[in-house]
Amino acid sequence: MTHPVLDAPISPLRQRLIDDMNMRRFSRETQRNYLRDIGRLATFLGRSPDTATADDLRRFQIEQQEDGVPVPTMNSIVSALRFFFTHTVDRPDLARKLVRLAHPRKLPVVLSRDEVARLLNATTCLKHQVALSVAYGAGLRVAEVSMLKVADVDSERMLLRVERGKGGRYRNAMLSPDLLTLLREWWKVGRQQGVMHRDGWLFPGQHAMKPISTRQLYRIVVEAAQAADIAKRVGPHTLRHSFATHLLEDGTDIRIIQVLLGHAKLNSTAFYTKVATRTVRTVTSPFDKLGLFKPGENSPDG
Repeated sequence: MTHPVLDAPISPLRQRLIDDMNMRRFSRETQRNYLRDIGRLATFLGRSPDTATADDLRRFQIEQQEDGVPVPTMNSIVSALRFFFTHTVDRPDLARKLVRLAHPRKLPVVLSRDEVARLLNATTCLKHQVALSVAYGAGLRVAEVSMLKVADVDSERMLLRVERGKGGRYRNAMLSPDLLTLLREWWKVGRQQGVMHRDGWLFPGQHAMKPISTRQLYRIVVEAAQAADIAKRVGPHTLRHSFATHLLEDGTDIRIIQVLLGHAKLNSTAFYTKVATRTVRTVTSPFDKLGLFKPGENSPDG
């Protein structure tokens, strides 16, 4: 079965949608996902998605649920369709008919500091090591690492400029002295290899004119984790989770971490308090302050 919205070379509707996403500086990955998800509705309808009715959307979501589509995937489709109906076809009444489902958020996988060091040391070349070091050392999303340019490294202000963050937002990420040293080493090696240019990508792909892909970064992380004998299920976002958790455990204010991560809402950052085990271990229980058991005394069952 084909996707009417996707298969047409360039229909006016598709172009309008792409223009709306470009105007808001959506990342390439987000645009690809939105086109795919709107294509799902077009496939269901068997006609152009801008002709959908409220009943069509209701039946579409019921069918998704009955087919066992995971809740996060269903919610991602809702986001794409809400954007489409609100901005591209100016039918906000339909956007309000789409139901977003609640689901328990799983605790993120977090590496210990030792595991992060082992993973970075298990990479097979300097470019891969530096790319993963940026993901952890600056807390960047995988797409943000991929889209960094050499000019985004601001060594005077010790910042990394993230021009295409989530939702197309611009922000500054931290640049530590050790990370800058590593980046300078990669700059020298990359120049010698002929793949690094002042106006080029910080991490070029197989073709120097294109950035490294998010898929390749994912593969690099997985292979490094296996080589480092890390049994946890690891992906590029694991390094971002670990960055935030380690900062929280070191006592960094959660609102500062929110800014560093580029989170729009504080509750997104506060989620890391659930995995900051070092923070929990450093807290003294009020029970211990009762003084019921003094050092040297026998335990109750002794």
